[in-house]
Amino acid sequence: MPYTITTVTPENAAETIAKAAVIMVGGGNTFKLLHDIYYLKLLDIIRDSINKGVPYIGWSAGSNILGPTIGTTNDMPVIEPKSFNALGLLPFQINPHYSNVKPAGHNGETRDERLEEFIKLNPGLPIVGLPESTGLMLANGRLQMIGDLPAVLFTGDENEIIKKEISVNEDLTFLL
Repeated sequence: MPYTITTVTPENAAETIAKAAVIMVGGGNTFKLLHDIYYLKLLDIIRDSINKGVPYIGWSAGSNILGPTIGTTNDMPVIEPKSFNALGLLPFQINPHYSNVKPAGHNGETRDERLEEFIKLNPGLPIVGLPESTGLMLANGRLQMIGDLPAVLFTGDENEIIKKEISVNEDLTFLL
């Protein structure tokens, strides 16, 4: 392929991101990712690049940081970031790897229960639950759900939670 991928290291992070034609952020622990972004002072550099039109591709933790906070990550808080505030490039939360499977004998909370708790504590802040093999594509001002499976949109407040299935190719521009 005719592309050059430059790995960001602590030594080259700011310069590499500032010069990037595309920014790709993969998975891993969201708390650690956001911690490092704050530690290396990259939040504004990433946000400014994307706001200037640099394409962004993120998956797993890399998608979690696009919303206002990382409050809907599935990760363990292995390290404390400076803040839970993320890039805030999307006005809603993402929950990657979404599944509401409850294994037999499991007495803990389901994913839906955790996301509903987030909605109750953060009324008016929607969550898009993205199962494996799905994603969101924002192009030319249009936000579209892509992939092989339906996703889920959680909205509401402390009194009412609304859970709506999102069809493949559905237009979600209203969330912007």
